[in-house]
Amino acid sequence: MRLRPSSLSRSLLVGALALSTVLTATPAPAAVAVRTTCFDPAVTGTVEEQRLDNGIAGGPSVPAQILARSGFDKQVTLFNHLLCAAPNKLAARLIVRAQAEALWRTATHRAQRPQTAPALPATDDRGLYWARISMALALRQWQPSFGLSTADRAELIRSLEYSSRGITSTRFSPGVRKILVTGFDPFTLDADIRIGNPSGANALSLDGQRWRVGGTTYEIQTVVFPVRYTDFDENMVENALSPHYRPGPQHADLVMTASQGRVGIFDLEVFNGRRRSVSSIGDNNNLWGGGTINAPVVSPSMPPGPEWLTTSLPTARMAQADVTPFRTRVNTSVLEIPAGETLPVRRPLGPTEGSIASEGAGGGYLSNEVAYRNTLQRDLLDPLMPAGHLHVPVLQFDVANKTEITDPTYEANRDAIVRGAHTMLRRALG
Repeated sequence: MRLRPSSLSRSLLVGALALSTVLTATPAPAAVAVRTTCFDPAVTGTVEEQRLDNGIAGGPSVPAQILARSGFDKQVTLFNHLLCAAPNKLAARLIVRAQAEALWRTATHRAQRPQTAPALPATDDRGLYWARISMALALRQWQPSFGLSTADRAELIRSLEYSSRGITSTRFSPGVRKILVTGFDPFTLDADIRIGNPSGANALSLDGQRWRVGGTTYEIQTVVFPVRYTDFDENMVENALSPHYRPGPQHADLVMTASQGRVGIFDLEVFNGRRRSVSSIGDNNNLWGGGTINAPVVSPSMPPGPEWLTTSLPTARMAQADVTPFRTRVNTSVLEIPAGETLPVRRPLGPTEGSIASEGAGGGYLSNEVAYRNTLQRDLLDPLMPAGHLHVPVLQFDVANKTEITDPTYEANRDAIVRGAHTMLRRALG
């Protein structure tokens, strides 16, 4: 049976600390015991990792401030210490997996417990994001005392990603109805390094929760996806979701993906398009999807499927949820290239027969793609599954705040979005 988040976090952390004690106490080889640093700062990180030093107008690092005020700086320090003490590849694999899962459990535990100032509030998702980015950079710059191939390093980074996003720990308990909810990392960080993503905050607030709705007990497991085309091309979404569509004890009863969408609106996206078409914005590594609205493209890893898929969430019921101060919309509008034509046309009521998907109801970016990949897994593995996508409102700072990492408006905005997302999910459960 799965441990509660707090128990698992403590268990992994205690285990990691014990391993650290053993490793640093080992007399041979001497280099392992005495090394205080094992990183080469000359190794360049990814575009995403290079933002770790970014501040506002030349000020101090915003990610460092977020890490310190959320307490995740301690997770990063411990991770770095353990890497330097690792005597071989097996120990390194164990350390990365244990510490990454501990990071996820610490984040979900924190998100569900009140925090005291000056700590950032519970539902702030940014500490997890910047801790993971810091740990990924550490793995990239790590110079171990033993041989490590490029493939070995890539596998450790992959383990960090999957384990710190909840993907390796979406294990449901027996005897409950099973709900899987996903979110996303912060994005558009070059426009504002301070921002978070309320869909990620919602996921952290829900993981491991049990709800009693209409006399039925539901258990919720969550995952947070990266805003990176490469991970989607490597089938991270399918790897995370398909185990919960297949028959067996981990089969879910509802799967809802979520992302950040429009200002002031919860959008229940009805039609999901197969293609990428956003050309105005890159992903978190400043890579573009390769498509435009006139020439949308399909991910090279996308499984075979139709141009359009439709939500099977109970949208009419969910739309009745009270999400004050926001509003809710069941969104059927798409952008299509009609059959036999070359230019896109907006269709407020959904696609027409034989058209090419330029934008789903959720757009032509990774939000639409996660919705399509989710509902495609549904159609391939369990067509009766309620599955679909929720766009939550944009998270905004106070208009007067241009430099601080948080403010009362930002916190109230995020809390209201998370509260509204919870209310809509309860409606979905009937």
